[in-house]
Amino acid sequence: MRNAVKQAVKQAVHQRRGTLTGELVRRPGGFGLGQVPNRLAPDSTTSMVCGFCSTGCSLDVHLRNGQAVNLTPSTHYPVNRGMACPKGWEALTPLHASDRLSTPRLRDASGQMRDVDWPTATNAFVDRFKSIQQRHGAESVAFISTGQIATEEMALLGAFAKFGMGVVHGDGNTRQCMATSVVAYKQAFGFDAPPYTYDDFEQSDVIVLVGSNLCIAHPIMWERICRNQCSPEIMVVDPRVTETASAATQHYALAPKRDLTLMYGIAHILVANDWVDHEYIDAHTSGYDTFAAHVAEFNPERVGAATGLSIEQLERSAATIQAGKRVSFWWTMGVNQSHEGVRTAQAIIDLALMTGNIGRPGIGANSITGQRNAMGSRLFSNTTSLFAGRDFTNAEHRGDVAHILGIDVSVIPTHNSAAYDQIIDKILAGEIKGLWIIATNTAHSWIDQKHLHDVLERLEFLVVQDMYATTETAQLANLVLPAAGWGEKDGTFINSERRFGVIKRVSRAPGMALADFSIFKLLAHAWGCGAMFDEWRDPEATLSILGRLSKGLPCDFTGIDGYRSIDAAGGIQWPFPEGSMADPGSERRLFEDGQFHTPDGRARFIVDHPQPVRESTSDRYPLILLTGRGSSAQWHTQTRTAKSAILRSLAPTGSYVELSPVDAAARHITPHELVDVVSARGSMTAQAIITATIATGQIFIPMHDAATNKLTCASFDPHSRQPSYKHSAVQLNKK
Repeated sequence: MRNAVKQAVKQAVHQRRGTLTGELVRRPGGFGLGQVPNRLAPDSTTSMVCGFCSTGCSLDVHLRNGQAVNLTPSTHYPVNRGMACPKGWEALTPLHASDRLSTPRLRDASGQMRDVDWPTATNAFVDRFKSIQQRHGAESVAFISTGQIATEEMALLGAFAKFGMGVVHGDGNTRQCMATSVVAYKQAFGFDAPPYTYDDFEQSDVIVLVGSNLCIAHPIMWERICRNQCSPEIMVVDPRVTETASAATQHYALAPKRDLTLMYGIAHILVANDWVDHEYIDAHTSGYDTFAAHVAEFNPERVGAATGLSIEQLERSAATIQAGKRVSFWWTMGVNQSHEGVRTAQAIIDLALMTGNIGRPGIGANSITGQRNAMGSRLFSNTTSLFAGRDFTNAEHRGDVAHILGIDVSVIPTHNSAAYDQIIDKILAGEIKGLWIIATNTAHSWIDQKHLHDVLERLEFLVVQDMYATTETAQLANLVLPAAGWGEKDGTFINSERRFGVIKRVSRAPGMALADFSIFKLLAHAWGCGAMFDEWRDPEATLSILGRLSKGLPCDFTGIDGYRSIDAAGGIQWPFPEGSMADPGSERRLFEDGQFHTPDGRARFIVDHPQPVRESTSDRYPLILLTGRGSSAQWHTQTRTAKSAILRSLAPTGSYVELSPVDAAARHITPHELVDVVSARGSMTAQAIITATIATGQIFIPMHDAATNKLTCASFDPHSRQPSYKHSAVQLNKK
């Protein structure tokens, strides 16, 4: 089988000049690369969802001679309504970057990277990984997936790796993004179920934003708040005076990582004043008495001392929530990326439950996703949970998946994968020898970079699949596989409000680059398990398979009838089961009936004791390093946004560190002076930006800088295993 595939691919590569896109197509006797007919008229306009953040805006892409030449925001799409952030306007630019990876590259015996053809690349992939597994066991190979590729692609990857290759350990970079919210929702609601719709931004009369600089991280969501006609109170909980905090009606600049204590303190005041919805609590929740007893300890004096907030501020925050008729609570990375993020998220959920702010317009306990398809990854990547929210350790769940997919149940792992950080630890311990990284830049984005680079160098074989050969991670690889990007392939993304949106092929992938879906199909055939995925013919057929896997579960979307139905509806939120009477394109929120996905149908109050941060400040490292997004024109490690001259011009250039006037004066640092930022793990040089938006004793560096994670402390939430990027002890020194 492998020789047949190799021969078909070899022939197809030479015949491929001038094709629209790199796709794997069925040929007599096997598969190869070839032309896939474009469904779009050569001179037309089509709409598709943006390829950057989780907001899920729609863009109208204008084609000439079958190629995308320009785009504008879609005016009638319910998410963005004619708006786009700078990244959206420049979404096509990264496709045409000069450093696009156009052919597979393999490191030779001398250590040099050489261009190779696909047969050579697939041969290296199969032979090296199989050799490692034969010598060290099936669990000695792992993969790191992503929230950046299409839902259908991540599902095929998870199925091929777990069921075909026999890999057990595979996680996604969504571990850095949303793991905390996933665990919080599962434990509180019984399923990973963000309950809201973006319309809630416009219906609330009180909006509580915790650890979220919405203006910068999700500007279109902030625009939705600006359209709110209710004159809402906007409460921002954040140590920094961010752009969002500056625009809020109330800012609570608490001490870093004291969010859990603050939430319990607000709950204490609500309970003490009997500002709670007893009817809702009695009918729809469990554990309230234990919760009320727990927060009784968090009186305003104790909470004020811990958070740095005044008693008047604490009382005002509770009174504002009590006075609201429609209160919505929102959080993102400031909560998720914490040593106790799960319990903090659950404390926010508890506030919504105790005040009855669940299941109606303008309310909810609402996590805001970071990556564009993190929601797709959470449900369908088949990494640390089995398809559609199932559990690998549950025999009934494994049997259901085997029956639906028509595979032998014995190929499904019976225990859960290690989390991202645990995979890194297993490499260090010599238990994992081969690693496959797909569409993520681990060597830039993972915490404590010095340690991470040391770990990656211990691998026998590292495969990186990406659009560019220039990323920090691709530079370390033994084999690099060229992938098509957004706009060069078909599929779906699922946004923060659970809305499926379609992406389309509107541009040619360069050289031999293939859609990730096609790479996975090609590798499956080379591995010898291609027949297992015959039904996974293309992304649209795969969406139908995923629909079957979702049937009867909280995320059921069996009512979605292909990509055209999603397009026609302006996106479709799950759940949307077959036979649903709801308008497919309507904005629908969860738990309107007060029924949750727990065994007793009740939402759970969950409490815990606040824990100290792993790394406290000291005489040697007296400052707290905060990290976050630096500009709405930058995205993650800037792998794509840095390709755009326009986006580069809209964002600060070079490394910089924001610090308070007091800390600058104490160190005789002047504006724009170069300084060294030093932690116990490493150092970086940055330009000093002196600003009153930073509290004394704290500094801020954007996460986009490659040097930032030389400083960060490898601390993890014990429940979600999500890294805490937001708190490290550092020092500033003049150059």
